[in-house]
Amino acid sequence: MYEMKPEYFTGIKTIDQEHEKLFELAQETYNLLYNDLLQDKTDALINLISELINYTRTHFSHEEAYQKSINYAHRDLHMAQHRKFEDKLLEFDFDSIGDDSETQNETVENLLDFLTGWLINHIQKVDMLFVNY
Repeated sequence: MYEMKPEYFTGIKTIDQEHEKLFELAQETYNLLYNDLLQDKTDALINLISELINYTRTHFSHEEAYQKSINYAHRDLHMAQHRKFEDKLLEFDFDSIGDDSETQNETVENLLDFLTGWLINHIQKVDMLFVNY
């Protein structure tokens, strides 16, 4: 369901591979949301967000290094968007999730909406600006 589509490819192999991994993490989030067999999703959600934080930091550092290598003029603005994404991931409050499956599902759904919306918008409207720079 969540996967790289032709319009998301930048043509920069490493960045595209990393974007593919981010879509895989979005798919994992979707799978978690609709996993009716898992009664308590808190641990899975914590692990997923931790993986997202760690992976996006790695990806962002690679993307920013690439931008530096081509002397991309809007690198600072791009980096600021990356920091906002990281900050938003850190805002997910695990202490308030509790044992309630409805609240857990709401948190997973909020994560999925944020992740997919940001990822698609960022790739198509922001990353594509430095592709042909």
